[in-house]
Amino acid sequence: MKKFNYGKQYLDFSDLFAVLKTLRSNFLTQGPKVAEFENAICQYTKAKYAVAVANATAGLHIAMMALEIKADDEVITSPITFLASANCALYVGASPKFVDIDSTTACIDVNKLEQAITQKTKVIIPVHFAGQSCNMKKIKEIADKYNLFIVEDSAHAIGSDYLGKKVGCCEFSDMSVFSFHPVKNMTTGEGGVITTNNEKLYKKLLLLRSHGMTRDPNFLTKNDGPWYYQMHEFGFNYRLTDIQASLGISQLKKIEKFKKRRKEIVEFYKKSFEKDERFSFLEEKDYANSCFHLFPLLINFDKIKISKKELFLKLQENGLTLQVHYIPVHLQPFYQKLGFKEGDFPNAEQYYKKTLSLPLYFDLSDKDVGIVANIIKKLAV
Repeated sequence: MKKFNYGKQYLDFSDLFAVLKTLRSNFLTQGPKVAEFENAICQYTKAKYAVAVANATAGLHIAMMALEIKADDEVITSPITFLASANCALYVGASPKFVDIDSTTACIDVNKLEQAITQKTKVIIPVHFAGQSCNMKKIKEIADKYNLFIVEDSAHAIGSDYLGKKVGCCEFSDMSVFSFHPVKNMTTGEGGVITTNNEKLYKKLLLLRSHGMTRDPNFLTKNDGPWYYQMHEFGFNYRLTDIQASLGISQLKKIEKFKKRRKEIVEFYKKSFEKDERFSFLEEKDYANSCFHLFPLLINFDKIKISKKELFLKLQENGLTLQVHYIPVHLQPFYQKLGFKEGDFPNAEQYYKKTLSLPLYFDLSDKDVGIVANIIKKLAV
């Protein structure tokens, strides 16, 4: 029986050769490949600056630090996201707040955003769910009205476009944070990058990712010699290695090819399920041109006898190891201790009850996609 995971990396000889060259070089970390990768990201997204980090969670953390978010501040994000989108507020002592999703996209509902803003609100973190951009122009209009920062959680969205420009260009935000985990649209193994057009933020991010330390003579208050360094911020060891960066450089060259295939698979799934009342799926808006990270299938369990848990287990028995993206963050026990409760965000909760993420990765063949769709339709009865 052939088995399918919901996502996996695709590596070819050029990726392996790029990593091998770095392994045989003088630098495995803190060498030239990280800067080369950052430059490649800038060229691709058209952002002025990029800072490579150990993972997207680290990127969100130091993004909050760079903006000087602190205790008593509030950070707004979506409840349908990975934990890090909200946890990054807690890392700096701030309070996470949620705005319910638009049920057609699973992205934050911009029509509900303004009513969640208070005098304590400092940042909005829109999550580009499954690879589709949020409506950033409207979010920017609201942020400007209330003098708020915007940090895009672009973990799902490398390769995606919004209004004809790449997600990560930061036209409508202060920073954008990407993830390169193996199940994402491209990978560095683990890793992430922050893009920005703000030079002051860029310089601060560079300090924060490496212990708050600098050797730059322009920033030293004194200089004892070529070995000398100073710590100017309370930072962390959030660096990316040259090994990972070399893989990222190679993978980025293939991102448009990855995007094309991912879109083909999504269209195949849509055609397979669109005329069956048991199933539905998220919409792609006119402003978006998505490099899809996920294909969440929405299942109407009122029209079938099997429960979500039973279906999930039966799918596993038939070779489909799927995933659920996501359990609403506000339903986590830790967040319920902060005062959130079931019923707070009904669209997110209804979405969670219906969704399963289907296999979506570059080397999934048309035949494979057909097999996956047929197994689901056969078992969802």
